[in-house]
Amino acid sequence: MDARHHDVLVAVIREYIDSTEPVGSRNLAQRHFPNLSAATLRNVMADLEEMGYLVQPHTSAGRVPTDKAYRFYVESFPPAPSAKAAMAGDTLPARRSGIDGFMERTSSHLSSATRLTGLLLAPPLKKTTLARVELIRLEDDRALVVMVTDAGWVTARAVTLDPPLSAEEVRAVGRELNRRYSGRTVQDVIDLETAPADPLDALHTRAPGVIEQIVAQLRGRTLYVSGAINMLDHPEFWNIETTRELLRTFEQKERLADLMTQLAGDDGLSVTIGEENPVAEMRECTLITSTYTYRDQVIGILGVVGPRRLPYPEVISIVNETARHVTDALSRVRQDLYLPS
Repeated sequence: MDARHHDVLVAVIREYIDSTEPVGSRNLAQRHFPNLSAATLRNVMADLEEMGYLVQPHTSAGRVPTDKAYRFYVESFPPAPSAKAAMAGDTLPARRSGIDGFMERTSSHLSSATRLTGLLLAPPLKKTTLARVELIRLEDDRALVVMVTDAGWVTARAVTLDPPLSAEEVRAVGRELNRRYSGRTVQDVIDLETAPADPLDALHTRAPGVIEQIVAQLRGRTLYVSGAINMLDHPEFWNIETTRELLRTFEQKERLADLMTQLAGDDGLSVTIGEENPVAEMRECTLITSTYTYRDQVIGILGVVGPRRLPYPEVISIVNETARHVTDALSRVRQDLYLPS
């Protein structure tokens, strides 16, 4: 590709990102290339269309970039410094801040900084040691399980009480959970509770459902999704069927977590554009992710989902900087908080 074709392609991409409208030769001549005629620009754009970088959605319309064009743009321009890329200091966790709160704030930061949908896949917990476990009754049939690690971080999840338990029964179950689990690693707890149960074990007799839910939580990896509604700010998602399928995908968190893991880049950053996406419902989207680490080991992934039409250098910079901040925050933890299982 010669310099003229390069410059015209970059101008079309940037113009379309800003305007969301197909780009015509007259517009390019007026705004970007005053020394070139509209006819010359039409010929250049026709060449770019033959090369697979542009497409004309309607005969009378201008042209729009293809996935190939966006891939060229990503690879041609490094991430741009951005004020938005600097995560506010209060989003970093204090030593005793809840892990849930920190992860949620990070996902929300990604969403608000980019006006896209923020994603954060939390680390596995299997080698984390539990210091304390509490069961707090919310209603007759619901309670809150609070688990505190030996590093002082807190995670909380609601569980269903089936059958319902009285306040005193909930306190008794909570005391027994704390006795059994405190001082053990998460993997030890999983092994303990998935082994054949003693028929005389009062806890398994009184609250088997609570134990099952705790084990399911400890086994899983939590995916935080923020700002799904932001997708409606982009014309690409004004089609109700397209948006419904995408939002349904956001609700399928195990599937989305698997996708993020599958696409995670060896160098930390991954940019998956349109048809490159293996999930059909996300082929109108771009997924940009970066890994974060603890003691030089990759333990989680964060990123954003948006339309293919994105200011890639800025968004990539925000994602990379956020991953760096998360890595830095985790490095401040005094003891072994997370290690890959």
